[in-house]
Amino acid sequence: MASSRFMKIVSPCWKSSAVADDDSHRSKDGSFRNGLLWYKDSGHHACGEFSMAVVQANNLLEDQSQIESGSLSSLDSGPQGTFVGIYDGHGGPETSRFLNDNLFHYLKKFTSEHHGMSTAVIKKAFLAAEEEFLKLVRKQWLTKPQIASVGSCCLAGIICNGTLYIANAGDSRVVLGRTNKATKEVDAIQLSTEHNASIESVREELRSLHPDDSQIVVLKHKVWRVKGLIQVPSTMFHLLP
Repeated sequence: MASSRFMKIVSPCWKSSAVADDDSHRSKDGSFRNGLLWYKDSGHHACGEFSMAVVQANNLLEDQSQIESGSLSSLDSGPQGTFVGIYDGHGGPETSRFLNDNLFHYLKKFTSEHHGMSTAVIKKAFLAAEEEFLKLVRKQWLTKPQIASVGSCCLAGIICNGTLYIANAGDSRVVLGRTNKATKEVDAIQLSTEHNASIESVREELRSLHPDDSQIVVLKHKVWRVKGLIQVPSTMFHLLP
């Protein structure tokens, strides 16, 4: 895509509300929408400033994102910090919306029970959210069968007590931008590793989990896919403190 066309498409992400187009509107949370563009200007959170921008691929937004700041526990006396969640939905918006509504709740619950933040707490929150969504699928799939084919990748970043925790399930990637003091340029630092069938270790794990299914991973059009359909395995977690 030509750079001029690209900038024309994404430039509203950096517009202030004062110069937004007539078809734009501001939400109660301070975010702004203009057609398929959504953005939220810089604001303060417990661990610094933040901003968000989303460019939809189509009219149905399958992806969700959230920033929560303050207590990371159900107890007011719990640890303070900032939680960022990015949910890359596929097949529909149901899973990403469920994560957006529930993952942080589980994180706070288990932080309270374990009296602090840890990689174990984050993994328990991921597993609890997954199990609860699977219950929803079992309950609804006879009347809403398409829900059984809906999924979402999940990235979570948590800053707590001076430590950055990164968790991901699926093939989204966390990249940290850090200013190089010598060159004044921004260096991109990869913080997480994708989970998809293009990675040999992931294919081997899927085969070991499904020894009776010769089609669990299939090379299709030179791309490895789970059941020949999708690159992302159903359940995998990778946690970095």
